[in-house]
Amino acid sequence: MPLPAPEHPRHWTVHCDGSAMPNPGRMGIGAVVTQPDGTRHTLSQATHTTGCNNEAELRALTLALQEARARGARAVVAYSDNSTLVEQLGTADARPIARLAPLYDDARALLGTFDEARVQWIPRHRNGEADALARAALGAGPKPPPKPWKKRR
Repeated sequence: MPLPAPEHPRHWTVHCDGSAMPNPGRMGIGAVVTQPDGTRHTLSQATHTTGCNNEAELRALTLALQEARARGARAVVAYSDNSTLVEQLGTADARPIARLAPLYDDARALLGTFDEARVQWIPRHRNGEADALARAALGAGPKPPPKPWKKRR
């Protein structure tokens, strides 16, 4: 499924995801960075550290934002299927995750370098390419599609 076009012609779009196998464990990060003209850049890499899925998600966002910034982005909309990440970055009174606080501080500082920036939650099924890139970094294949629910009679 193609990713949605930027909401505004000058906004860059980021779809990011992270995986930890097991959780906590080795971390893989994946992202799709799309320029306003539709040019796409994909990122897929394993980290050399271990951590939880929330840390992997945060590292994926940070790497994608750094990539967009290095390519000249001034306005960005970042999408993540991790509600914890979106809440931590989007709510001033969010209860901090102590172990990850320095990483969240770094992400907030990076977001502040853009003229406009926001992080928005999307459903997991709309973030499949970033998820596949994160899993591929760890040598894993894409997640199988969810099994349909059987109706009980």
